Amino acid sequence: MNDAAFWIWLLRTLGPAAALQDLLQYFGSARGLYEAGSAEWRLSGLLTAKQITALTKFSPSQSADVLRDCAQNGWKIVTPDSILYPNRLRELRNLPPVLFVWGDETVLLREAQVAVVGTRKASAYGLRVTSLLTEALAKSGMVVVSGGALGVDSAAHEGALRAGGKTIAVLGCGLGTDYLRENGGLRRKIAHSGAVISEFLPYAPASRTTFPLRNRVISALAPGTVVIEAGEHSGSLITARCAMEQGRDLFAVPGDVISSAFTGANRLIRDGAKPVFSPMDVLEEYLYRFPDELHEACGEKTFGELLRESGQDTAQTPHARSAERLKTEKDGKAPPDPGAPGSEPKALPDALSENARTVYRVLAREPKHIDVLSEEAGLPAAACLAALTELELYGCAELTEGRKYRKI
Repeated sequence: MNDAAFWIWLLRTLGPAAALQDLLQYFGSARGLYEAGSAEWRLSGLLTAKQITALTKFSPSQSADVLRDCAQNGWKIVTPDSILYPNRLRELRNLPPVLFVWGDETVLLREAQVAVVGTRKASAYGLRVTSLLTEALAKSGMVVVSGGALGVDSAAHEGALRAGGKTIAVLGCGLGTDYLRENGGLRRKIAHSGAVISEFLPYAPASRTTFPLRNRVISALAPGTVVIEAGEHSGSLITARCAMEQGRDLFAVPGDVISSAFTGANRLIRDGAKPVFSPMDVLEEYLYRFPDELHEACGEKTFGELLRESGQDTAQTPHARSAERLKTEKDGKAPPDPGAPGSEPKALPDALSENARTVYRVLAREPKHIDVLSEEAGLPAAACLAALTELELYGCAELTEGRKYRKI
């Protein structure tokens, strides 16, 4: 019998996220566990009476339906005894007994991976950061891992795809489940140039319990997890907690300290997560660890610089600036200096936070140190940094040497 049938039997009987590590060390494999029989199960002391009863309810031969469904749909089955099974998942006490894979299963073996998670109801700011960050990291060779949901997850996958990079979507339901139909096209794109994976049986539905389970897989696949725009009770904080428990690196993008949408991410920074002000803040941690997979494509560019290069910031594109300059020269006037005394204030985006507006008012064309800006704006350093990052993303401020910022 196909060894995969025994692993599917183990998944079906004990369920996903069962504590399998000790069992596999004792019995060697799912086949070894099955062939040992109930007497040895009891003698091992590793299984409860309820688990022993569950193991007898099915047999590996009943895995034929799952094997058939996977073959018909082109889904691969990757199990812990396969060379394609990620080593980082083997470290988990509750490692997945089966990974169902739609796409390129070899991407699971890439060492340079980064998990990117955040709210489903992301703001324009959160989506911009996610898109710019993942596009830059993917261009540098990193595989972007996320959950395939709306909001930050979708922006993370799309950023990696736009860069021509690899991305992995970890689902909280079976591959054959008609979940989140509006993201069906995105999942197909991911499968074409990366992988969509699940530890759940092909037609297992999504539920309130499946998403927290899949979060441990997202964080375990990558050596580092980046949290973007997470509220106080965001599910992304479960992924962050898993990352910390697994000994992974934890990063967070600072946000508006007044908005509850950023409370979770800001608290992670307070508690020791590395703040992310540019893609290099993440990439620099892994360039030396994975030199064969990574290169420094994004350089030291800030999010503001990346945004302007992307053309998303239409108010600050070279075309817009040239048009403004031509008009003022035609009128015989010098182009306005947004930092000059008495100059007309720049029209700021409606979505800009109050903190960002306050910091913008004390910015000038001459660069000012972050400490000076913090004092002049009357804001704590962390709040000032978050506001400056927001201003960068909207093309209103620019980071210069020595942690100094200037108005643009």
